[in-house]
Amino acid sequence: MKMQVIDQNGTKGSEIEFPETIFAQKYNFDLVHQLVSTYIHNSHPITKAQKNRSAVRGGGRKPWKQKGTGRARAGTIRSPIWRSGGVTFAHVFRPSKKKKVNRKMYRAAFRSIISRLINEERLVVIDSLEINEPPKTSELKNLLSKLGFSNAVFVFKERNQNFEIASKNLFNVSSQTINSLNPVDLINAEKVVFTADALASLAEVLS
Repeated sequence: MKMQVIDQNGTKGSEIEFPETIFAQKYNFDLVHQLVSTYIHNSHPITKAQKNRSAVRGGGRKPWKQKGTGRARAGTIRSPIWRSGGVTFAHVFRPSKKKKVNRKMYRAAFRSIISRLINEERLVVIDSLEINEPPKTSELKNLLSKLGFSNAVFVFKERNQNFEIASKNLFNVSSQTINSLNPVDLINAEKVVFTADALASLAEVLS
C-alpha cells in the first residue's frame, strides 16, 4: 500500500510503501482494550498512602488516668476520633504488581490501532518537521495552521527537543517517539502525524 507524504507546509510530495499486513489488520477491540488498561495501570504512581493510628507520631503516653476525671476514657491522643489522629481505614502503601502484555499481543494491538487510524483517515505522514532555534510556540502554531491541525499527536523516530519546547503550551498537541508510544493518545487524537522515517521504523517493528 502506498501512502501520501506531505511537507510541513501541507504540500503533497512523494509516496511511501506501507505493509499491507498492517493496513489490512482487523480491529481487535478486546486486545486494544487490554493494551490500554495495562498502559494506564502501569502509569499510576504508587505513592499514595495514609497513616493509621500506629504510624502517626506521638501518643505513647495515656492522656489522663482511666477513672475519676469525668471525661471519657482515652488511651492515646492519636486515636482516629482525635484531631491529628490516625485514619481509621488508612490506605497503606503496598507496591502493586505491574501488568504485562507479551510482545506478540503488543504488536497485534498496535497494528489494530494503526490500521484503524489509516481507515479513518486520521493518520498523516510528513517528510520532516523542523522547528528553528530558539523554539517558539508561535512558529509551531503557524505550522499547525498550514497543516490544518488543531488536535494532533506527532510521532518522531527520536526525540525532537525543539518541538517539545514549542508545543509545551499547546494543550492539544503532543509528541512521542517510536520507543514510547502512548496508545491512549493515539486513539483519542484527531490526527496522528508520523514523520516518514518514524513510520518506516514502526513498520519494521510491527511487521
